[in-house]
Amino acid sequence: MTPDDRVRELLDTYAGPDACAADLLCDRHPADAVAFTFIEPDLTAHDLTYADLRERSERAARALADLGVGPGDRVATLMAKSENLVITLMGIWRLGAAHVPLFTAFAPPAIALRLTASATKVVVVDVGQRAKLIPSADIPADAPWRVVVSADDTAVRAQAGTAAGTAAGTDDLRLADLLDRADPGVPAARLGGDATLVHIFTSGTTGAPKGVLVPVRALAAFQTYLEYGLDVRADDVFWNAADPGWAYGLYYGILGPLVSGRRSILLHAAFEPALTWRLLKKFGVTNFAAAPTVYRTLRAADADAPLGLPLRVCSSAGEPLNPEMVSWAERVLGVAIRDHYGQTELGMAIVNGWHDDVRRELKPGSMGQPMPGWGAEVLLPDRDEVAPAGTSGRVVIDLLASPLMWFSAYAGDAQKSAERYSADGRWYYTGDAGSRDADGDFFFSARDDDVIIMAGYRIGPFEVESVLITHSDVVECAVVGVPDELRGEVIEAYVVLRADATASPALATELQQLVKTRYAAHAYPRAVHFVPDLPKTPSSKIQRFRLRQRSVD
Repeated sequence: MTPDDRVRELLDTYAGPDACAADLLCDRHPADAVAFTFIEPDLTAHDLTYADLRERSERAARALADLGVGPGDRVATLMAKSENLVITLMGIWRLGAAHVPLFTAFAPPAIALRLTASATKVVVVDVGQRAKLIPSADIPADAPWRVVVSADDTAVRAQAGTAAGTAAGTDDLRLADLLDRADPGVPAARLGGDATLVHIFTSGTTGAPKGVLVPVRALAAFQTYLEYGLDVRADDVFWNAADPGWAYGLYYGILGPLVSGRRSILLHAAFEPALTWRLLKKFGVTNFAAAPTVYRTLRAADADAPLGLPLRVCSSAGEPLNPEMVSWAERVLGVAIRDHYGQTELGMAIVNGWHDDVRRELKPGSMGQPMPGWGAEVLLPDRDEVAPAGTSGRVVIDLLASPLMWFSAYAGDAQKSAERYSADGRWYYTGDAGSRDADGDFFFSARDDDVIIMAGYRIGPFEVESVLITHSDVVECAVVGVPDELRGEVIEAYVVLRADATASPALATELQQLVKTRYAAHAYPRAVHFVPDLPKTPSSKIQRFRLRQRSVD
């Protein structure tokens, strides 16, 4: 079967009016096959079969239905990579509801924005994250969502004596209790390929995060990437190290493996290089995917690298991969790292594919060629004409050649949605700049929309700036991404203070802490520059490129 034939086959299965998420993701697979292997920090592990996933997710679906959740409703998760997360997700999808992922590093304002914008009905939260939902200036006391706490008895007892545990309240619903009381046997909703599976948020520069609605038919694109981009085989030990609170981890650490029937590893711990080296060795990982920052961190700790790793495939996504990482990987990992390109709105679309049908000679610095089911071009900077080979321009998706394209609009934002498409409907503007050589290989050069990509996470300047401007001493501010050897980019802030305020290291630290507590711990500015004014255009738009150049110089 050719790749194009395979794409058509997947679309026929997943895009039709009878498509059923629970069947595609779980019920059709062999009952005794392993869906996930969950690994703890001490490297103990346990498996979850599809039979167990079906039975427990039916109970989760029943419990959510008893809370009033039905088809089309939103259920959010603020959870680590755990068995409870996977069971909750499958329960959501079994009902025909939509999942709202929340990254566990988010602070209350970022969480509240997403819950409110999505009209979330229920939030399932790890006990250690529960304090972020306590009523505050950001979280309303009369919040319209119900809270369900996920924890085992040990975690509950440990949390009970803390401020977070006592502040969380005693009337919380507990996931374990709901599952114990619920009966299995819930029929799976069959809503068709256009039904919303995930309501995820992406950030830009000129407004609040935008809601992306991922339909059931997007599973065809996700499985295409598992097969042709990552070449995940039945005998692979596959580990995508990305966090499922973000698109790459959710699409290709959970959804892609489930729909493909491929076992996936979920590590119930934060990334740490020594632990990663040990896991790769002990579990014999053969197919590994991660952001470039993971590989850069592993390189910094490669003295701990074990000999004889069985890696067959290494892939990178989330930000451009440094060319020198390829030669390091060949030397230390025993295999090159292939770079892949995508967006929250697309999934992966341009790849250095691993499958024999699409594999080509690897060009350092290239993000590859369009994946089967996708077409892409580079347009001139000032008009919608294809740029000559080697000319920098705007990377776009060719909708006439992209049957896997599933994104159509941002939730509730017609203007931003329209800005993504050409007037004739031919092109989807990615907002990224790059070039294409004579062989058809694409090369990334910049982001038109100033989104900062740090350690694989897309961070919108607007959200960070919106926190900084709340400080009483700040008049205006701008944040930019600055190249960093380890993380790809780090955030630096340029701040204009009130006339009676005094710049100081203490104030810089205070502003950094403000971002940590009111947006996300990972997104604080690594440097704060106090300046008299910000460079602007005649129309008063901040010229961030000048600030980036200032930081580099």
